[in-house]
Amino acid sequence: MIEIVNLSRHFGQLTAIDDISFTVEAGEVLGFLGPNGAGKSTTMKMITGFLAPSSGSISVSGFDIGTQTIEAQKRIGYLPEGAPCYEDMNPLQFLGFIAAIRGFKGDEQQQKVAQVVTTMGLESVLTQKIETLSKGFKRRVGLAQAIIHNPEVLILDEPTDGLDPNQKHQVRNMIRSLSKDKIVIISTHILEEVTAVCTRATIIANGKIVSDCSPAELESKSRYAHAVTLHLTEQQSAATKLSELPGVSEVEVNEEGKLLTVLTEGGQSIYEQVNDLVRQESWQVDALYVEKGRLDEVFRKITEEVV
Repeated sequence: MIEIVNLSRHFGQLTAIDDISFTVEAGEVLGFLGPNGAGKSTTMKMITGFLAPSSGSISVSGFDIGTQTIEAQKRIGYLPEGAPCYEDMNPLQFLGFIAAIRGFKGDEQQQKVAQVVTTMGLESVLTQKIETLSKGFKRRVGLAQAIIHNPEVLILDEPTDGLDPNQKHQVRNMIRSLSKDKIVIISTHILEEVTAVCTRATIIANGKIVSDCSPAELESKSRYAHAVTLHLTEQQSAATKLSELPGVSEVEVNEEGKLLTVLTEGGQSIYEQVNDLVRQESWQVDALYVEKGRLDEVFRKITEEVV
């Protein structure tokens, strides 16, 4: 377990982290969200012992990161933002170096390197200089060094930032497979990452935690939760009739008038009423679906409310 109690960090007059507390249990994938400058990376650096807190405490698997730093860090795998590596090395040299730092020698060191090479699919670039690798492969090398000692805790700072869709998919699959028996904390501002890999979403803004719940609970706070969206084949005067249905609070129409989103009062289900009206009016629709909620809207609302 990771336990953070009354954690604060000041840089001169600037308060980057302001008295936050939370715990993370084994098996959880915690998405640590927030706008740029909210304090995500600062918190990550304090959890890993890279940066000392101004006040408060951090415990990793029962070890205090301030007073039992080495014991705590033995249990942590850390991928900093940007996945920094020694770029004049190739992945084989770099991972061997990391394994040696972690205390592995001889056959055990070779086994650890071979294992993460297979896990991260690095066979094709083992002897290629890291500086020549794509962003996707650099992220894989960074993840490989983070898990080479099979840590109990995995801290990943912006693990998919700057990757193309295929690379993001690959990295997310890897994170899901690694999370089965570990604590995983992912710092991100990419909201799709939350629903893709996280079991829990913690939002920080101006150094304070402003929300802590599951991604589904976060989506349920959206004004679009249980809304029905339909795409008409042809432009119709449908908005007026939809707005007259019981339980409808508002109908949003895009500029072309073909995409309509029907919002509900109090989050009640209105799919059947909308579907019945579509059949009754013989509207031709390309799509008709119920929305879970829009994380971007919830995120803006929560973070903008913080003064």
